[in-house]
Amino acid sequence: MSLTITETINWLKDVRKEGSNKVFTMYLNTDRSDPNQQGGEWKIHLKNGMRNFETYLQQDDNKEELANFKKVKKKAMDFIKENELHFQRGIIIYATADDDIWFAKCVQMRLEDKFYWQETPEINQLIKLKERYPKLGIILVQQNQIKVIDSETNRIMDTTHFELDVATEDWRIKQGPRRPSTAGAGGPNVQKDSLESRFSANQHRWYKKIAPKLDKIAKDNQWERLYMVGEGDSTKDLEKLMHRPIDAVLQKNMLDHEETKVLDEVLA
Repeated sequence: MSLTITETINWLKDVRKEGSNKVFTMYLNTDRSDPNQQGGEWKIHLKNGMRNFETYLQQDDNKEELANFKKVKKKAMDFIKENELHFQRGIIIYATADDDIWFAKCVQMRLEDKFYWQETPEINQLIKLKERYPKLGIILVQQNQIKVIDSETNRIMDTTHFELDVATEDWRIKQGPRRPSTAGAGGPNVQKDSLESRFSANQHRWYKKIAPKLDKIAKDNQWERLYMVGEGDSTKDLEKLMHRPIDAVLQKNMLDHEETKVLDEVLA
């Protein structure tokens, strides 16, 4: 299981290297929407940042430290090359030549270009990232449909879609695209009215079945904040049945919206 940003920060706070085995820290702005990045300027900033360290170490005639830096540089450049087609707004890298430290992540946050080669990792921008975009969950509710979004650093990590099987009264993980629910014979309007009538009468009991599952998902994903999105009494009823406190409720029907749009709305 990969570390959360909070766990990563706590880990890096205790890192300190001695001698020639320094820690490399890089924050690189790769945001294509940035007016200053229209010509791929990140490549120039990357080249200059790396070259400055090499030049300094060559002038200092510290061959062992220079060799360590070149190892770290190769690992960083390999990561950038492998992920260039999937760039978001920025890249964060912490690394040492002995592989004791290796953290490389493309993030959905515009960063200030900074490069460090020192005894400790420089984690200031990572802390800001965590404060602006905590590890969070979003529960979207629409009667017999519940979608759960797991997000970290403004990225969608996972999505789980539950659908109530009215016949068995079981909540099942739904696979594939959503389709209109059916609730017996008759046309679409009859089926919808029948479902709404049954759901109104049984909502509390049915939500009571899924609330523990949602609590477990929240615990397993170590959410620092939890939002609920939905209209009417559905969110109010489900919120009361969950043990994990809800940090905020948005009275909007967004279950069918793209997950990134939901995340933008929650964090607005």
